Amino acid sequence: MGRILVTGSADGLGWRAADSLLSAGHDVVVHARNDERARNLDPLVERGARLVVGDFMERDAVRRIAAELNGTEPLDAVIHNAGVWSGPAVMPVNIIAPYLLTALLRGPRRLVYMSSSSHVGGHPLPDGVDWRGESAGSYSDSKLFVTALAAVVARLRPETLSNAVDPGWVPTKMGGAGAPDDLEQGHRTQEWLATSDEPDALTSGGYWYHRERLEPHRSVRDESFQDRLLQALAEETGTAL
Repeated sequence: MGRILVTGSADGLGWRAADSLLSAGHDVVVHARNDERARNLDPLVERGARLVVGDFMERDAVRRIAAELNGTEPLDAVIHNAGVWSGPAVMPVNIIAPYLLTALLRGPRRLVYMSSSSHVGGHPLPDGVDWRGESAGSYSDSKLFVTALAAVVARLRPETLSNAVDPGWVPTKMGGAGAPDDLEQGHRTQEWLATSDEPDALTSGGYWYHRERLEPHRSVRDESFQDRLLQALAEETGTAL
């Protein structure tokens, strides 16, 4: 059984993934952005989940969570589930926080990043992006960036299994009640990649939808774009991967 961090697990797909992993016997660390949201996690904490709290809009909070987790038993996997659809938090939450956690956390051998089919509409231009969330960023851009982050981690850390997952347009608070995709399937692929010893789950650098490996936007595989993205993120955060 592994020790798995699921970010953004106060509701939606994150809550369902954490609940399912706990039921399977894994040691789960759940995350909420503030104490009010953390109350949604009481049922999971009562079953043994460990809780970390911090707003991913704030880089110091991300660093504090990473330091807190580095001071305990090492993680086996991280599901980078936290995400927002619109507003100033798009870049800080959807790409800066996953990047910082990837750079700072020690130990996890499996990393799963939440992508979206919307990433195909993103622009592979990391220069001039509002990384600090002073205005609304593009959701599609943020998902292209995090999908490319998964690919570059797979390239630069061959000992790590790094993959991106499109959970589908599912009926969560973010997706809306009318979303047409399968809510149950929406969290299974990331759990599988974080825990399974099946041969397909032990591959790296993939872009997955419902346990099927698909081809992402061509820029995701562009090493020049990957390197420019990493350089922009390192310069912006003062933290190299």
